[in-house]
Amino acid sequence: MKMAEELGSSSAAAATATSTSTSSSSPAKTRSPWPPVLRWIHTTTDHIIEAEKRLLSLVKTPYVREQVNIGSGPPGSKKRRLRSTSNEPRFINTVTFNSKEDSPTLVIVHGYAASQGFFFRNFDALASRFKVIAVDQLGWGGSSRPDFTCKSTKETEAWFIDSFEEWRKAKKLDNFILLGHSFGGYVAAKYALKHPEHIQHLILVGPAGFSSESEAKYEWITQFRSTWRGAILNHLWESNFTLHKIIRGLGPLGPHFVRKYISSRFGGYSIGEVLTEEESQLLADYVYHTLVAKASGELCLKYIFSFGAFARMPLLQSGSKWKVPATFIYGMQDWMNYQGAQEARQQMKVPCEIIRVPQAGHFVFIDNPNGFHSTVFYACRRLLSRNPDSESLPEGRASRHRKLADEKLPQDNNEENRMLSAQDHLNSV
Repeated sequence: MKMAEELGSSSAAAATATSTSTSSSSPAKTRSPWPPVLRWIHTTTDHIIEAEKRLLSLVKTPYVREQVNIGSGPPGSKKRRLRSTSNEPRFINTVTFNSKEDSPTLVIVHGYAASQGFFFRNFDALASRFKVIAVDQLGWGGSSRPDFTCKSTKETEAWFIDSFEEWRKAKKLDNFILLGHSFGGYVAAKYALKHPEHIQHLILVGPAGFSSESEAKYEWITQFRSTWRGAILNHLWESNFTLHKIIRGLGPLGPHFVRKYISSRFGGYSIGEVLTEEESQLLADYVYHTLVAKASGELCLKYIFSFGAFARMPLLQSGSKWKVPATFIYGMQDWMNYQGAQEARQQMKVPCEIIRVPQAGHFVFIDNPNGFHSTVFYACRRLLSRNPDSESLPEGRASRHRKLADEKLPQDNNEENRMLSAQDHLNSV
């Protein structure tokens, strides 16, 4: 689950002009006991929020930022072992964009080592047709970072699912479209399985969790693990050695490392539409501050996935339990394997569609924002338009999917006919 973010300063004033922060529910500021000159890592919650504001100054649509109180301790859990050593209230950093009246609500959940600001290239377009609400998951971004004390996959899933449910209750949301990217897709899918009554449509973008290392085609991972290199990497994984720790360990060199990664991944050698210099700087600064802040949600990794990013409780096993319509979106160069979604779809009894977007990798919404927007609009056509057929796919190649729960799956095993072609999809909406 790769990552990316920004470096920058400028434009804070512009951010202030387009956003409103609700301070009444803001958590206490995080302050370092060390004087600035002695700080190896220079970041606080305030730094994260300021970096977020600078990045979102690139967005033209007005928005409101708030810290939504979800209570103290693990939401919905009275188990002491799940509690933080602190009983301070927990908050979910939330950004809501202005929208037209009666627009359907779209809630966006980011992936691992990321935060809601990664969607800065998408907020304007999506807000033109949805009421967009983007959140930082508990333990990431500008949200609270309580001590992570989970000791099992079940407890770790509850950490994210239950905190999101408490957030939903606090926001008084009943029916909404839920979009999750990568690890956020895993969380969104698990949430939809537990609380399907609140979800109108589920959009999973390069979702994690649809493959298991027990599958024959992944035998290579077992073989690699038996080598000394594999054994070392597996040990580091099981020890919860994360990328965040590397960035923190680099201290003053951390920002340079993050800038270099962002420039390389989304710059001149990008798969799709390259970031401008300003976008790259602001994203890198944002990413740096979110990565080096207190370790919290990042520590979920070894409990959710085994070495190689294979889910310990694969979503592939839950296909028959799916209760909400779903759309899977992958970049054509996405390192996440869409074949797991194909297998899961065969078990589903609800509408399901898989679409691959051209000129895009795992961060399809950054690599090809226009292709991503058109795909989301198409996926939600029945909620956006009184005449959903007006947003149809072009003749020739169309994605095969379950259109209605009582409709038979087309008898077509040709992968080309089940996927949108690269160019056709760009012209489809």
